[in-house]
Formats: sequence, structure tokens, C-alpha cells
Amino acid sequence: MTGPVAGPVTGPAPLRVGVVGVGMMGADHAVRLAGRAANATLVAVADPDVDRAERLASSFEGVRAFADPLELVADDGVDAVVIASPGFVHEEQVLACIAAGKHALCEKPLTMDAESSLRVVEAERAAGRHLVQVGFMRRFDPEYVAMKAMLDAGDLGRLLLVHNVHRNKTVPDGFLSEMIVRDSLVHEVDVCRWLFGEEIVEITVHSPAPTSEAADGVVDPQVAVFRMAGGGMATSEVFVKCGVGYEVRCEATGEHGNATVGLGSGVLVRSANRWGGSIPDDFRVRFAQAYDAEVQSWVDATRRGEVTGPTAWDGYAATVVCEAGMESLRTGSPMKVSLA
Repeated sequence: MTGPVAGPVTGPAPLRVGVVGVGMMGADHAVRLAGRAANATLVAVADPDVDRAERLASSFEGVRAFADPLELVADDGVDAVVIASPGFVHEEQVLACIAAGKHALCEKPLTMDAESSLRVVEAERAAGRHLVQVGFMRRFDPEYVAMKAMLDAGDLGRLLLVHNVHRNKTVPDGFLSEMIVRDSLVHEVDVCRWLFGEEIVEITVHSPAPTSEAADGVVDPQVAVFRMAGGGMATSEVFVKCGVGYEVRCEATGEHGNATVGLGSGVLVRSANRWGGSIPDDFRVRFAQAYDAEVQSWVDATRRGEVTGPTAWDGYAATVVCEAGMESLRTGSPMKVSLA
């Protein structure tokens, strides 16, 4: 699983980045790398839909298009890779980056199941160094960063409870109950592990009566309860067809006070994309600063030959929790979480 080791990129040369997967998220990252990331340059994009890849590449000067993502990973003109492809191909693509000795920023989920995520962790360990960062961008959002610093400083005393709200205005009807856990709740999983600084040891996913907007058989909204290793608890509401806008909030309750992020200002009524201010339609607006900071941090760390953001282990741990969550959703029972 080991391969040639690419050294850190230092000096005036920018980090040459390729983007794999050019759907909504990949195209957004391509624009970010081409126009806003310092010390980086977009050099290639890849997608099995080669027409779409070529259209995106043609909007930038000197960017090549690949039909085969693995060819992009292996190309000597690419120093590092952003993986924004569907989750079911992540394992192959991340393992290819590790084998090539190239840093990768992989959008969540790391992979689709615990076994394949663990294979990524083990491959990285066999390579002898961290190469993979997982795209849990909330760790880079200015509000979340400020709350984490407050908790770490002990300003609120010991953290006891976390309450999360994660609402989308709408999603396609093909967004199934399990995807709500794996692709949406996974962010709350990582937030809670990060804020508490410990693992989730049990998850229960509750199924309220679904919204009339939900497709047949889809459980939406869902409420997940996490038990943390140190005894704390967290609740997370995920509602992917709320009809209002894209709302993400988090309240951390400590022994001596609480802090909330995601409220905006002048919160009175939430309807028709208004709450005393604008509620964005989607995640790209709400977390624009977070994505910019995430990619810039990844570029800077990669140029030093380091990984400073969420690691492959973080991706694996989140996958294990979500896998247990999907089983809890199916059975209605609490499920223990066991990490390798």
C-alpha cells in the first residue's frame, strides 16, 4: 500500500491541486482553488462524465480534464487531490492517493461503511504518515471555532450537553432515511466528538411522525441522541425537507453557562427564508467562510507535509457512529458504538 512519498511543497511554487468529482461540491471547490486559495493552483479536474469535466476545465486557464479520476491522482503534474466524488468510490480514490504519497482532502463520508473506512486508516498507517483530511468543514466555521475555544478555555466549565439542529430547505426524493444519517447527521457526529474531545459510545435515532413533504417511506425529521464516553449527552435534530431554508445551530451547555452558534441576529420568526435576516437556501452560502478556511488550511498544511484538520480516524469514527445510527433507525433501539 506504500508508494513514492511526495515531499512538502515549499518556496514560491504553488500547490498543484486536482479535483475529483465535478458535481455541485467539486465545482465549488474548483472555483475556490482557482480564485481564492493562496499558494495553490487548480491544474486538473476529473469525472466519469467527461463532458461535464471538460466544461468545467474550460472555464479556467490551463486546467486539464480527465475521465478517469485515478489517472488524475497518478499524474506527476498533480501534487494533491480534493475528492468530491460520490461516497461509494471514495475508498478506491483515497487509497490511490495514499499509494501515490499525495495528500487528499476527502469530502464526507470518508467511505460508505466502517470496514472500508478502517482500511483507509490502516493504509495510511502503513504509509507511515498522515495524508488524508476529511471534509468536516464546521470545524473551520468562525462561530464554531470561537465556541470550541471557549469550551477548551473552561469558560463554561465542564461540557455537559450539546443540542444540534440541522435543517435543509429541501432535498431530492431519492434522499432516503439512511442517507439522512450517513450524509447529514454525520456532521453532528463529528461536531460532538470535536466539542467534547471524546468518542460517542451509544447512539439512538428516534423517528417522529414524518413531514407530509417526505417521500414514501422516508423518515424525516429524525432525532438522534448520543451518549459520550465521559458521560455527556447530545441531541441532534435532522430535518431535510423543512421548507424554510438551510439552518444549522449548535448549543453547548456547560456547568457554568451555555453558548449557541448559528442564530444570526434579531431572531423572531422563521418562514419564507426570513428570520429577522436572511436564511440561505443551501450549505454553500451558510458555510462559505468555513469552506474557504478549510481549503486554505488544507493547502497550507499540505505544503508543510502535514495534516492538521479532521483525520482519516475522524472519518472512520463518524462512519462507525452513523452505521450504528442506521441500525438504530431500523430497530428503534439504542446501539452501542465500538471502534477498532
